[in-house]
Amino acid sequence: MDHIHVIGGGLAGLTAAITAAESGARVTLHEGHRTLGGRARTSDGPYRANEGPHALYRRGPHWTWLARRGLLGAGSSPTAPEAPLPFARRAPRTAPVDRAFLEWAAGQVGEEGARAAANFAATALFHHDPGALSARFVQERLHRLAAFPPEAHYPVGGWAPLVERMAGHARGLGVGIETASRVDTRALGELARTGPVVVATSLDSARALLDDASLTWESGRTVLLDLAVRTRRGDAFVVSDLDAPGWLERFTAQDPGLAPAGEQLLQGQFPIGPDARRAEGSARAEELLDLGFPGWRERTTWRVEAIADGRTGAVDRPGTTWRDRPSVVRGDGIFLAGDQVAAPGLLSEVSFTSGLEAAVLAVKAAGQRSRTGARDRG
Repeated sequence: MDHIHVIGGGLAGLTAAITAAESGARVTLHEGHRTLGGRARTSDGPYRANEGPHALYRRGPHWTWLARRGLLGAGSSPTAPEAPLPFARRAPRTAPVDRAFLEWAAGQVGEEGARAAANFAATALFHHDPGALSARFVQERLHRLAAFPPEAHYPVGGWAPLVERMAGHARGLGVGIETASRVDTRALGELARTGPVVVATSLDSARALLDDASLTWESGRTVLLDLAVRTRRGDAFVVSDLDAPGWLERFTAQDPGLAPAGEQLLQGQFPIGPDARRAEGSARAEELLDLGFPGWRERTTWRVEAIADGRTGAVDRPGTTWRDRPSVVRGDGIFLAGDQVAAPGLLSEVSFTSGLEAAVLAVKAAGQRSRTGARDRG
């Protein structure tokens, strides 16, 4: 079988590499950074923060796949905040694809309730105007957030241990992992001559690497806040804004090792519009901090802020679904994976399902190339 190359060492790339290797292919994974993980990296040092709030969902495909391979590891599930509306538990199929969520939901529970539900769903959307998105798209995520018992699962130690387990499993299958190995357009062409290539990068990076202007899809823009405070009895666990998209969670409530003893690690995200400044999201974050964490300013020991722009997964406008996003199949033995690709799922599940599909298709293509080469040699 031909060699399969995977470009990108995040969740999509690791999933693709493992899947291809399990099928018997020779696989090399190329990661441009010195460490694996992509957006699933966890910061070093005493504060173990992820690049934005992350969770695995128990009913998702990624959960089952990891569990079957013994890669899930230890974790804990939070007590999810009560969904603001009973209709949050309605099956997603009841929501239309071609209508905006706010318009559709207002017909169900009134405009005030619909707006609260849209802002609550922003926990899994990272978008400044969730009510303007497809009703089906938002309802799918709202339904998952409102599930009982709660689906959310936080890997102990952050996502870095999960990435390490996946990388160790890949190496055990014979995958060659090359870090600090940046692949440009010329190098991509050289790799493609030896076999299929899975491009498991951000869509922006894939667009430049493949020189394909069609690789675009809307994503969110949000302010990410990481904050450590000295412990105080009575601090909130989760504070979710129903008047605007925004959400804070005390991650050390589930995993005390994420911060030094006597301190708590908070992470949150506050979506902002395309022309808004970071200060707008920061101000909304501080409003929630005032409500849920009295005296937080005097107790703060560490604070980091960033804007995630186009790096929070795909969002679907009315009239579109995940099937309308850029296809996994790019032609000439090139396959695409990532969180803005045409694959189903919630948040990181899109990376997983696209990585899985890309690997299966790459293995099939490699087998066909090998058979063709054998016939030519014969």
